[in-house]
This record gives sequence, structure tokens and C-alpha cells, in this order.
Amino acid sequence: MSSTTAKSRKIIITQALPYANASLHLGHILEAVQSDIWSRFQNNSGNECLFFCADDTHGTPVMLKAKEMGISPEKLIKDIQKDHEETYKLYDINFTNYHSTHSKENKKYSELIYSKAKDNGFITRNTINQLFDESEAMFLSDRFIKGTCPKCGAEDQHGDNCSVCGATYDISEIKDPISVISNTKPINKESEHLFFDLPKKIDALKEFLANGDLQQPITNKLNEWLNDDLQQWDISRDAPYFGFEIPGEENKYFYVWLDAPIGYIASIDNWATKNKLDMSTLWSENSDYEIYHFIGKDIAYFHGLFWPALLSAANFKIPNGIYVHGFLTINGEKMSKSKGTGIMAKEFAEICDPETLRYYFAAKLNDKVEDIDLNFEDYVQRINSDLVGKYLNIASRCSSFIAKNDNKLSERYDLNLIQKISSQHDVIIEHFESRNFSKAVRLIMDLADITNKYINDNTPWKKDKDEAAYIATTALNAFNILTIYLSPIIPKITQEAFKFLNQTNQSFNDVEKKLEKDINKYKPLLKRLDPIIIPEEKNMTEENNYINIDQFAEIDLRVARIINASLVEGAEKLLQLKLDVGEIGERNVFAGIKTAYNPDELIDKMVVLVSNLAPRQMKFGLSEGMVLASSDNKGIYLISPDSGAVPGLRVK
Repeated sequence: MSSTTAKSRKIIITQALPYANASLHLGHILEAVQSDIWSRFQNNSGNECLFFCADDTHGTPVMLKAKEMGISPEKLIKDIQKDHEETYKLYDINFTNYHSTHSKENKKYSELIYSKAKDNGFITRNTINQLFDESEAMFLSDRFIKGTCPKCGAEDQHGDNCSVCGATYDISEIKDPISVISNTKPINKESEHLFFDLPKKIDALKEFLANGDLQQPITNKLNEWLNDDLQQWDISRDAPYFGFEIPGEENKYFYVWLDAPIGYIASIDNWATKNKLDMSTLWSENSDYEIYHFIGKDIAYFHGLFWPALLSAANFKIPNGIYVHGFLTINGEKMSKSKGTGIMAKEFAEICDPETLRYYFAAKLNDKVEDIDLNFEDYVQRINSDLVGKYLNIASRCSSFIAKNDNKLSERYDLNLIQKISSQHDVIIEHFESRNFSKAVRLIMDLADITNKYINDNTPWKKDKDEAAYIATTALNAFNILTIYLSPIIPKITQEAFKFLNQTNQSFNDVEKKLEKDINKYKPLLKRLDPIIIPEEKNMTEENNYINIDQFAEIDLRVARIINASLVEGAEKLLQLKLDVGEIGERNVFAGIKTAYNPDELIDKMVVLVSNLAPRQMKFGLSEGMVLASSDNKGIYLISPDSGAVPGLRVK
């Protein structure tokens, strides 16, 4: 390990803001995990790293979604934010602060940055011609228009690009346009919009791309866009629109892409105010903090050109760097709900321990802008081999030898092994710093292999109590160092490992500290994963979700009696039900009815079971069917047969 101690750094990081019209999917978690690992690593290394995010709440999609649901946009974004924060918590994403772009802080900074840019001569006006939905009395953005591709003639194409031939075009070129909202033909209508003069900041952008910390492919692409006739940026939208009204304008709103990144600053300000800190020390022209954005490659244009130009025009500090990652694919396919690969993060957390997904992503992530594939077969093999078979296997094997020594560690250990493990400290730190988490994981697992080989070669099971304790103590000191190395990746598992070792949470500077306290009894920290089964989604068309009589006949509904019901540790909504299904036998089912029923009151209750539903492996166990229930905004109600029905009876 290096003997010199570098000056600690002050760092602010952000991740892209999830949009507030739907729950989080696994693609969101990929970015959150990458950001969180880097943040935890920095803090574990003695630096100060603050991690901020917020919900992206404004725009037409949120407005229309709320209208469809019959609620206000404010109600929708409040509910979605609660759902987002709960989901991130499941994956142990350790935000310094999580906020909303629909906030007083974001309104303040949006108006401030706009007014400064305006005062500095970067805001212009232009009249544009847009498609207008007369029945809804609103201008239509690209995503709400479909028509025929002007290049290849493919029908039912959305927006300004064709999914068939790949061509891009101005939305005004699309043939036979139809409003997706009302299914009517829109008209052309003029409107005066406000623009940010992006070309005026070309010199500042060139300097940013030359000196900022960005991956080379991203720098190259941004330079291409920069030199390809840079256009003024439309920053206004007409009413009706859910967002902030532009000061001094009538029925004009800030375009969501103006106030969304400003949400980073708003979240920081919200946290600073709550903690009575001076915002100017955090994000200002003279701030000591390094600022980095973690984003997906689809929004590199906005973060690499619009955002730094806007900040520069308003005399705000430009980020030090932008770290871009690729998309997430599932078993080699793009995420798609219709193909059963659009997996929601909360749903996946009920199937697998979220810590294992953090590890799998870390084992795949690097500093390149490439897609990451989540392959379930590889996932199971890697978790069982690495975390269970290598890392935790060390603690499991050695704990028994220490237990025979009254849980007391030996006062001696083999320094040769410990030096092999601790000597990789600087290399692992370099991998974490450069976001090459996959390289860090490979090296850590190599060190775990070395430790397991040490145990095998020294055969503590053949030695007397003292010699066995010496070997086990050596291996557990190595295990402690491996736990420090893994702590940014799997924080919950490593926290439990530290408890087993009777240690407080260790930092990266503690790899040379010897274990000196008696250890605690070892309890398994992770079970081996069974093959992952993702519930298949029904193939429903946009027109209807009908099934025919033959499909219905395939559903085997049976009367079942609840033999036992119990709470499920770690689950917010689930109860575990043991069912008597007559001649079929007993079934174990997890049901999301915890909010409506106490386990004791369910004993002997008759229910209806979908008995031929494919078993679903959850992290709590195997669920062998589904009990039928109905629900409304007042509660959940189990469906029960009339009196006289007996377990196993088929429902017709």
C-alpha cells in the first residue's frame, strides 16, 4: 500500500433524473448502482463525495398521464417520487439528497439561470410553425405525432425518425400526421418561442470538450455535433404545459430539458438549506468541489452541449466531467415490456436479493460506453461462484475452527498471505477511481481464490485446535481485507460481514489493521441462487386484452384452504400462505395481501388458487401458484368460494 496520503478531495456527483410518469426499471438501477459504488468508494477512501438526484417531473407526458388517471399532475408526481425513493432504497442507493424538479428551489434557479443568460444576451425570439391539435387545444411535440415516413413510406411512424428505414427528418415532413392524443389530424400553427443562442457559446464548449473529463468516444461525438451547424435551442413551450411559467411571458413555460438538469442544483440547494450550509461553497464559479454527472448515452447531447453552455451563459461553474454508460439489455435483447424484458426494479427485488444485482452490474461495468447485458444464467452462476463459493466461503469455513477455540482469534497470523492481499490495495483503488469496477471485481475474486487455496493447502481440519485457529485467523484477516474492498459494491452484505468479524465499518485505509477482537457466531449471509424465472407478461394488443375460450380453459382454478399464514421478513406487501389443495397436495404461495389481512385471521379461510401457474422463484422462496383477490382504493379482498366447497375442487 502506498505510504503517501493524498490530499482529500471534495466531490459532487449526480445521476440522471428519472422521469416521473412510471416506476423504475432495471436500466435505472444500472446507472444508480454505478454512481453509488463510485460515491461509496470515494467516501471510503477519505474523500468527501456528495451524491444528488431528483425526480424529473415536468412536461406534456406527465400532464397527459395525470389526465388519463383522473388526478392532478402534482398528485401523480408525488406518488411516483415515493415509489422511486422506495425502489432506490431496496437497492441501497445512498443519496445525499433526493428531491424534485417541481420545487421552489428549482423554480428559483431556473428563473435565475434564465435571467442571467437573458441579461448576458443569450436569449432570442423566433416564430416557428408547429403541428397543433385543435380538439385538445395544444401544440404537439414529436412524440405525440405519428404518420407516414417521408423517406420510405412506412406507416405508423412516431416523431421525427423512422423505425423501419432509420431515416431522420423534420417533424413537418411527416406525411398524413395524426395526433396520438386525440387521433385527429393536426393543423399547422405559428407560435413565438424563446431560444437559447447555443452557437454563441461554441468557444466555451470547445474548451469544455478539450479539458473536461469525458470518455474519448463521447468527446468525439460531441465535437461532431459541435461542428455540424450548431442550432439555437428552443427553451419554451406553449400552454397547456405542466412546468414553470417563464417570467415576463404570457402562457409560456420552460421546456423540461431546461429545468431538468437545473434540478441537480436545486437538490443540492435543498440539502444545503436543511443542513444550514452555504450553497455558494458547493456549486459556484469558485467552488472547491469537483462536479461529475453519471448519465446514459442517449442524453449525452444535452449534458455535453446544452448544459455546459447554459451554465457558462449564466456564470455558473461547468462540470468537471461527464461519465457516460451504455444501455441495459436482458438476455441479449433490448428492454421491452411486450417481450417480457421490461423488468421493473421492485419486481426484481422480490425475485433476487438486490445486493446480488449490484455485484453483477459491478462485475460488468467499466469506463467504456458499451451496453451491459443481464444474462440470468450467467447471473446465477456468477453469484453462486463468486460471492457464495469464493468470498463468503472463507468466513463459513473458518468460523467453525474459531468456534472450537471459544470464538477467540489466534494472536498470530501468516503475514505472507496478508501481504499478498493488502498489496493490491493501490491497484484496486485505481480500478474503482477509473470506474473499471469489473477489473476490481476480477482482482478481488482472484485474491479470494488465493485465500481459499491457502486454507486448502494448510488443511486446518487435520491440525490441533491452536494450529487450526492460526490458519483460520490468517484467512479471516484476509477475508476482512476482501470485505473492505467489496464494501462499495455490496454494502449490506459487507456490513454484516464486519459484524461477524466484530469490526466497525472499515475504510480503504484499514487494510493493514489486524483483527484483534473475538469474532461472533457466523450466520450465512447469502443463499445460493436458484435458476431465475421472470413471470411472462401476457401478449396484449393495444386494441384489447381479450383471451379466447380455449385460453381460458387452460387456467386451472382450484379451491384451497389456508393451513398457515405468516409474515415474510423483508417484504412490505407479502404474506406466505401454506395451502391445502386436496388431492393436488399442499402448495406454498406468496400473496401481496399483507396490508389487508393479519396472518392469524386467515387460518382455515377458503380461497381460489390458480394451480397451474408456473412456479416463481423469489428471494423469499418458491411461490407455487396465485390466490385470486380483487382490490380498489379502499383495500384488497380475497375471493372465496361458497360454503360447502372443499379443497381441491375445480372452479368452473
